[in-house]
Amino acid sequence: MASKLQQLQSQAFQASKFVAKHGTAYYKQLLEQNKQYIQEPPTVEKCNELAKQLFYTRLASYKVPGMRILVSGKDEFHLHANRKVFIPGRTESFWKELDYVKQLWKNRKELKVEDAGIAALFGMECFAWYCAGEIVGRGFTFTGYYV
Repeated sequence: MASKLQQLQSQAFQASKFVAKHGTAYYKQLLEQNKQYIQEPPTVEKCNELAKQLFYTRLASYKVPGMRILVSGKDEFHLHANRKVFIPGRTESFWKELDYVKQLWKNRKELKVEDAGIAALFGMECFAWYCAGEIVGRGFTFTGYYV
């Protein structure tokens, strides 16, 4: 056990030595290759403008029948739709996953241990997120609500 710890420390030391030697050169090279994406001067206003551009660009890519988008002023945004707004990529992915699960259920006799293990881990992860949400909802207490 002690030899493995020493071996791990040695490898960590070598890795940190490599990063210290070559890290700055890699960083400079990366910045030089991507200098067209760097905004000068880096101001809060420019960051807000870029964030709004990203938001409205992504919003414009979601085409929902019967939806009108009205932008009035700089910071106001109104959405009028006959239907609820949805994200097409997410719903399509959901239905594909559901079809995959249905197919697995039909062929459950040929189910591999790997697939069952992944499904069990996914179920445990969902339960863990549920528990975390409950704890947050109770004000970060494990026993109950503050009265």
